[in-house]
Amino acid sequence: MTTRTERLFTYGILGLFTIISLTPVVGVLFSAFGDRSSLDTGFSLPDGLNWGNFSEAWTRGHFGTYMTNSVLVAVAVVSVTTVLAVLAAYALGVMRFPGSNLLFYLFILGLTLPQEAVLVPLYFDLRYWELTDTYWGLILPQTAQSLAFGVFWMRTYFRSTPRAVVEAARIDGASSWTVLWRILVPMGRPAISTMVVIVFMWTWNEFLMALVMVSDEAHRTVPLGLAFFQGQHSSDTALLAAASVLIALPVVVVYLALQRRFIEGMLTGSTKE
Repeated sequence: MTTRTERLFTYGILGLFTIISLTPVVGVLFSAFGDRSSLDTGFSLPDGLNWGNFSEAWTRGHFGTYMTNSVLVAVAVVSVTTVLAVLAAYALGVMRFPGSNLLFYLFILGLTLPQEAVLVPLYFDLRYWELTDTYWGLILPQTAQSLAFGVFWMRTYFRSTPRAVVEAARIDGASSWTVLWRILVPMGRPAISTMVVIVFMWTWNEFLMALVMVSDEAHRTVPLGLAFFQGQHSSDTALLAAASVLIALPVVVVYLALQRRFIEGMLTGSTKE
């Protein structure tokens, strides 16, 4: 059994790393709410909550347009990835057919390929099909990138599901489609929620893909918009901090909304064989 001293030592270490992790976040928040005139000369605690920094950053940086683009791309990528990953993982994890293992390893290969290795030929392919500077030029590549992880993650869940559940459903006359959507998917909500959160964060924070595939302002996403905004307001610390908070806020909201299922999915995946 764990002694009281060991527990105190564990909590002390966790508390120390928590403080280290939260220090940059607190610094950004202080800067975002701070007085712009004082922050230009050096860091100081804000005298009050200057909410005007957020509205000015939102207006100057055109983040309304960028936020809409990012939401559209992220929702499309997450939705398509989730559906395709569930279908492919169910086939590879539950069904048995020739070549299933080889097909799964091809998906795993997608996790090992660096994005930089395929970005240039991918750009020329999409330009040939006139998909650059469009939403499809952002949605299709990011869906393909996320699908490798999604299939790997969901296949692990399907293979850890008790076979007796699937066999009992088949004895009752349930088809493969019914077993998937009526039994396994409801049981796998924590795993699916974890995948949704991870894919959403990847898609929302994607910068390099948007930088290469998009050249017009109308299709910029928020990470790309923040980079241009930083170039125009490099000396205005308060506006940059406020813009960073605005961009990070949707990820925080999604995580908080799915926090319980996200943690449950991570713990379930770590304890099942």
